[in-house]
Amino acid sequence: MGKSKTTKFKRPQFNSLGLPVNAVKEADVEDEALGDDSCPAAEFLEKLQSPCADMREFACASISQVVQQTHTIPGFLHRDAVRKLGPLLLDSSLAVRETAAGALRNLSSCGGQEVCEDMVKHDVMTPLTALLRECCAGFECTSPPKKEQKNKVEDVANEAVNLLWNLCEISSQALSVFNKSGLLDVVVQCLERHTHNVELAISAAHCLHTVTEDNPELLCSLNAAVLRVLESVLLSSQPDMAHTLLRTLAAGTLWNMKASLPVARQAQTLNAVVAALSSCLDMDAGTLIPELRLAEGLRKTTAASDSEEQAAAVELHEEVMEEEEEAPPNKKSGKAARTDSDFSDLLPRAKEELREATALLTAQQMSLEIIVNMCCSDDPSDDEWEEESSSDESDVTPDGLGDAMSGLMSPLCLSAEVHGALISHSIPEKVLKKTDSPRTEAVDVCQQNPSWRSLLKKMQRVQSRALTCLHSILSTMDGESLGGAAALQGAAQHLSTLVFGAAEISKDEEFLEAVISAMRSLLQLIASKNIPQCMTPQQLMSLSEAGTRCEVVSVRVNAVAILGITGSTLAKEKGTATTLQMIGSALLQVATRDADLVVNGEALDALFDVFADGDEAETAAKDIQLLPALKALQPVFKAKIRKEGRGKYSPQQLCVLDNIKVNLRRFIGYLEKVMKK
Repeated sequence: MGKSKTTKFKRPQFNSLGLPVNAVKEADVEDEALGDDSCPAAEFLEKLQSPCADMREFACASISQVVQQTHTIPGFLHRDAVRKLGPLLLDSSLAVRETAAGALRNLSSCGGQEVCEDMVKHDVMTPLTALLRECCAGFECTSPPKKEQKNKVEDVANEAVNLLWNLCEISSQALSVFNKSGLLDVVVQCLERHTHNVELAISAAHCLHTVTEDNPELLCSLNAAVLRVLESVLLSSQPDMAHTLLRTLAAGTLWNMKASLPVARQAQTLNAVVAALSSCLDMDAGTLIPELRLAEGLRKTTAASDSEEQAAAVELHEEVMEEEEEAPPNKKSGKAARTDSDFSDLLPRAKEELREATALLTAQQMSLEIIVNMCCSDDPSDDEWEEESSSDESDVTPDGLGDAMSGLMSPLCLSAEVHGALISHSIPEKVLKKTDSPRTEAVDVCQQNPSWRSLLKKMQRVQSRALTCLHSILSTMDGESLGGAAALQGAAQHLSTLVFGAAEISKDEEFLEAVISAMRSLLQLIASKNIPQCMTPQQLMSLSEAGTRCEVVSVRVNAVAILGITGSTLAKEKGTATTLQMIGSALLQVATRDADLVVNGEALDALFDVFADGDEAETAAKDIQLLPALKALQPVFKAKIRKEGRGKYSPQQLCVLDNIKVNLRRFIGYLEKVMKK
């Protein structure tokens, strides 16, 4: 029904543990039964006013934990939590600053738009800006006695940058403050710490990636220093996954800045961006995740062995101490005993291997999203429909019917430079490889270890993003660039294996939406090249049937479009009338019964294309009584547009619906002539 693209990806909101906010909400369903009375907001907020820094720190840390149970947030907002926490960003204690920023960060992550707007309304950006400037000034302290304090300053900055990132992601007012307050230079200074503190640099890179997207006001203020820092990150060579994620974020930021880059540097920068994305996609999470889990196990075993040796040494030391008990105690031996009993330095370090695996999957997901954005034009997305009609009054074929499907899935605009860079780095092939289902070995490792189970969803999301990315690539490149007929048929076979390889078609909406959009674009490209399709009509029917039962409108739209593409191809072949009957009946059912006018319209459009011409189509149309069915549907469709259209659908959607209404009238006239033969 027009050009097709995938809407640009936006960052989902995460809590402090890296869990999506909706996952936190799901986990807290049982807690919600406790009600607001169980929320200790009043007690903790009162402690924020304590003259004791330790008590203020405790209160901030407690709030940070409690607000992750989202049902507690209204209690804090009702008691003016933002106004009370804001000044603590500039507290005399660094520990209080850090925990206050952490509490506000979690509030913003778990509370969503309402909380972020409330924070900006209560002017949290003023102390936050001051805090970030002070932190950056603290980075310059290099004397040895100040090293520990400098590390603490970086910890404070990390929380503050994360808070800034959340606010700018959601609040246009916060983004405006960012633009006007010179915060770009401050965040870039945090990014410059990447050789010393990669965690802070990643937070800064996330923030930059967010604020540079669709922000022309900020892009005007970019300078050579910002570009230099981003390029130094992009060209860094550390092999760990954290730096892989950092390079991916730098690549995304540079892509956002493309219009502001010096002309002489654009080609070089574009190539470096795509090279970074390509390198990230080269990594095999299916192999690396089991290796990282094995490394974690070995590290823990070694740590346990060291602990046993330390315990034996302590036991021997205690025996010596018992022998010395008859002697007068001296402070030195007593102090030594307490020190030797402190095994905190022998505890396993934080889950570094799990962090590495998470960083890898996040980097690959973001790489795929950036490639999607590189392939996007400014046209509306599938579910919005494009403003151009599927046909207009002047676009009439010899049989009197407008070419309803002429614009369906037509290639989008992709510059020669971007096209060349994607092809030279084999991006289409690497994206197709990432559409594979997660490897069994990696899945087993994650299922067997509770702390690693969160990676299962991340692996599935990488697959879904790869399918969406494949859809964008197929929509923007010609068949020859993608390897010709053999490569396209191979891709189709691969997609059919993903869909039909299991006992039943997946009901996961994210996967289904991604795979069905990729399949639609691939089938359209194959049909346009008259390449034989490798999927049977029965397989495509079962896929479309699963799609039309899905609650997601875009899935249902793509499902009926696939039926239309398949039917129009089969209508040119002999002996296909029976299959065309099956397809026509399915499309009629969707056009009549689906609750969404957009889906009704797509089904009608598909019917026009399938039954537009050919002996097989004529036979099938008679057998399913297509003409009387459409005559009965016509007044109902017109009435639905009149009654539901104006308030429920966009002007672009209504434009397309009006044209389908016109085409329906024409098509009925065409069928009347055919049936009289």
